[in-house]
Amino acid sequence: MMARRKKKASRGWAFKLVLLLAVAGAAAATWKWNEDRNWRPDEEAYPDQGALVGEEDENVDFTVLKGLGASFVYLEASKGARDKDAAFSDHLAAAREAGLQVGATHEFDPCVTADGQSANFVTIVPRDTQLLPPVIRLARTADDCPERVSDAAVQSELLTLVNQIEAHTGAPVILAPSESFEERYRPAARLERALWLEGDLDEPDYAGRPWTIWTANTAHTSEAADTPLRWLVVQP
Repeated sequence: MMARRKKKASRGWAFKLVLLLAVAGAAAATWKWNEDRNWRPDEEAYPDQGALVGEEDENVDFTVLKGLGASFVYLEASKGARDKDAAFSDHLAAAREAGLQVGATHEFDPCVTADGQSANFVTIVPRDTQLLPPVIRLARTADDCPERVSDAAVQSELLTLVNQIEAHTGAPVILAPSESFEERYRPAARLERALWLEGDLDEPDYAGRPWTIWTANTAHTSEAADTPLRWLVVQP
């Protein structure tokens, strides 16, 4: 009888220990998740920080964003040959009123030619020397295009788009390839332009040369918006 009681007691303690470890693990995971969402690089190491903002970011307060330490924002402006960010003009005015430096981005569509894409960009982004250098975001590959597009064609249209946007803005573009786009088309090796790379919580090195802008946290939570923002830093 005593042996059975001891066995039951030991099983009870084992269960409690497993339960305690599970609770502790869940608490640690929650703590790390919150830490990651609030994290941004140290300002002493990277004094020039900011955010990427688009129409899907809800109730962005650019004055609060500046108060939190941002010195600039990039605003999503256009995508492909037809899509425009509906909030671009309002965001541009609000960011400037808050005293932030502002730049515009275009998302490259490998399925369509450069002419339509540059026309889309220039109809929404003003020719303004006060704007930061324009950015071409490179995320999609041509794998899901309705018709086959060769790698050479994608590279050619990208070069044409770079030249057309630079002609409009009067400033060299910054290329922002995803890791998959860089692996496929090698824009960093082919085009001598500054780079904007992605590396959630870790510095990126996939382009083979240094970055100028780094997306350091793709879901940074703060009082500046109702939704997490993409937090950026500039190479010091």
